[in-house]
Amino acid sequence: MKHLRTTLGACAAAALLATSFNAFANATAEEATAMVKKGVSFIKANGKDKGHAEISNKEGQFKKDDLYLTVYGMDGTVRAHGANEKMIGKNLIELKDIDGKAFVKERIELATSKGTFWQDYKFTNPVTKKIEPKAMYCEKLDDAVVCGGIYK
Repeated sequence: MKHLRTTLGACAAAALLATSFNAFANATAEEATAMVKKGVSFIKANGKDKGHAEISNKEGQFKKDDLYLTVYGMDGTVRAHGANEKMIGKNLIELKDIDGKAFVKERIELATSKGTFWQDYKFTNPVTKKIEPKAMYCEKLDDAVVCGGIYK
C-alpha cells in the first residue's frame, strides 16, 4: 500500500508540474491573429481612447501569457502597449533588435504598403525575460497599426 501511495504521489506531482509549464505556453499564430482582430474591432466599437486603455491594461482581455497587443501611430509612437505601459507615448521608429533590424520602422512601412502582414524580428519575451525570435501579426487601422506577436 505504501508503494501505491508513493507512486500516486509521484504521478500527481508530475501532472502538477506539467500543468504549470502549460500555464505559460507560447501563443499560436491563430491566437495572435484572433486577438489582433478582436483589438481592431474593440477600437472601432469603443473609440481610440477606450481601446488603447483596454489594450494597455495588463489584466484586460488583450493580454494572455506571452501574447499582448501593441498599437503604434504611423510615425512610430506607441499608443498602447499590453506588456509595458512605460513605452506609451515614446517614438520607437529607430528602435533596432539585437541583429540591427529597425523593426518599428519596417512595421510602419509594411502597414503603409500592405495593411495586414506578419513580421519577423527578435524581442524580449515578457514571460521568460530572454531575447527570442518573434513573429508579429499586424493590421493597419486608420492612422495606426495594431499588432500582436508570438515567440517561436
